[in-house]
Amino acid sequence: MTSKVTDIFVFGSNLAGIHGAGAARFAVLHHGAIYGRGIGIQGRSYGIPTKGWKIETLPLEEISGYVERFKEFARSNPDWTFYITPIGCGLAGYKRPQIRPMFDGMPENCRFAETWEDADL
Repeated sequence: MTSKVTDIFVFGSNLAGIHGAGAARFAVLHHGAIYGRGIGIQGRSYGIPTKGWKIETLPLEEISGYVERFKEFARSNPDWTFYITPIGCGLAGYKRPQIRPMFDGMPENCRFAETWEDADL
């Protein structure tokens, strides 16, 4: 991924904004994610919560609501390109087939990151 100002790294976060590991930590180090902010645009990144305030895994229905909120944000920013990591498929413990359908109907300016194609973990 080339890193232009309009390229946005989309990662799974927690509501507390403790970006200590995985894609969230990468977002802090390389894409301007803000420690303490768990939802939405942060520098050149966008956090979608998959864990709660106490770092507990959120139910799929709640994650789906945050994904819908993200898709609306992406639609309202058509000049930006969003690279979506496999949110919820690392520390939150979900499998890609449980999460990927949430992105059905995503806007054309959204792309799945290459890591979606890794073995179905």
